[in-house]
Amino acid sequence: MKRFAAALCALLLGAGPVFAQSHFERSFTGGTLRVDLYHTGTKGEERFTLERALLEGAWPGHRVNLVDTLNLGEYLLTVTDRATNALLYSRGFSSLFNEWQTTDEALAGVYRTFSESVRFPCPRRAVRLALARRDRKMEFHEVFSAGIDPADPAQVMKERPRPRFAVAPVIDNGPPSVKVDIVVVGDGYAAADMEKFRKDVRRFVDTMFRTHPFRERKNDFNVWRIDVVSEESGIDVPDRNVWKNNALGTKYNTFGSPRYVLTEENRVLRDIAAAAPYDFICILVNDTRYGGGGIYNLYATTYTNESVAGQEWQMDYVFVHEFGHSFAGLADEYYTSSTGYNDFYLPGIEPWEPNVTAQAEGERVKWKSMIAAGTPVPTPWEKPAYDSVEAIRGKLDRLAPDYYRKREPLQKSAMEILRTSKYAGSVGVFEGAGYASKGLYRPSVDCRMFSLSLADFDPVCSAAIERMIDFYADPGGK
Repeated sequence: MKRFAAALCALLLGAGPVFAQSHFERSFTGGTLRVDLYHTGTKGEERFTLERALLEGAWPGHRVNLVDTLNLGEYLLTVTDRATNALLYSRGFSSLFNEWQTTDEALAGVYRTFSESVRFPCPRRAVRLALARRDRKMEFHEVFSAGIDPADPAQVMKERPRPRFAVAPVIDNGPPSVKVDIVVVGDGYAAADMEKFRKDVRRFVDTMFRTHPFRERKNDFNVWRIDVVSEESGIDVPDRNVWKNNALGTKYNTFGSPRYVLTEENRVLRDIAAAAPYDFICILVNDTRYGGGGIYNLYATTYTNESVAGQEWQMDYVFVHEFGHSFAGLADEYYTSSTGYNDFYLPGIEPWEPNVTAQAEGERVKWKSMIAAGTPVPTPWEKPAYDSVEAIRGKLDRLAPDYYRKREPLQKSAMEILRTSKYAGSVGVFEGAGYASKGLYRPSVDCRMFSLSLADFDPVCSAAIERMIDFYADPGGK
């Protein structure tokens, strides 16, 4: 399947833009078809059920790069013509469900159901939609399929989601089809908080485009804002028994992690986001607890109120870090912080994420072409000293009122170790990544995906981000 997808994409690109554009017009109507699904299961078991298919607005995505050649994500969506079996569209993605499957709850045999959506250009003819999932060897195997005929009113709802909130451009660099389109929505912003939301959007958008490599590629992006109004200010904080009537249903304590902010209200989110052309979604939450989240090709979240003076930079870190997950499929490179996962990466299995590897031999490392001659592999770094500092910091109560005062000297010590490391700034193979102290490796001693800091993305992460931008945008497109 992967070889066929790559060959088709190469054929279309090699044939030139005129042919590719006519291919799109022959195969698709120009609209967007969204399919909502229920994803049910437990540890080692899953099942999909088709809930509904509906039309959204004009297709905002690229009209040439329709077949995914990036090989990212836990799942792969494919759309094929039922009459000819020709592959029309594909896209990799990850989900709440596959993360939840690694939690204690799933391990205990509990069954849960999550709402999910896939979006693709609306086809002119009947198609076969299929979802495949990776096995232990990282190869895709089909787990669900369904036939969809866009002309059948019993299958496809023609009534589009009605816009409920105001939409405004924040950055407008050209038509959505030749740009990366991001929609920013807010949760926990009451009517009286709307001016704050608009300022928050501007702050975080400016922050991202001050960060390499987004800074150099700003002209390849559009950003849209939707002024989502919640009944109350703030979002749910279950471990504090705080419950809010917030429009998007975001909450802390996802999968038992106090700082992990996600929403399970997929349909609500998608109906609201459909008011703007988008490829990627960012959710700003109007709350003070440090937190956020990001899942590849789903959405990114971040908190927007820092209650401790001088720590506002953490919000900027979280926003860009989480967008790295959702936009480019980047993995967490840190390994000392607690998570709600069990064996998120299986021992000995090479992760699909571009910035972590289980390979410690130079010729087998996925970013070997970026390692300078003479750099030892694996690459030594001051891991024992760093781990000793992190062990002390890990015992601090993040929610305690004196947390930042106690953390400050430890933060400085950890950052000094990374800054003065012998191979700081070099690409290598540094042990400690993906929540594992041993057996997984990252490409640089420090990166926005590793430390709680405003470090730029390392060269490997930057290259992954640029590949994604190139896939979604035509540089200089009008």
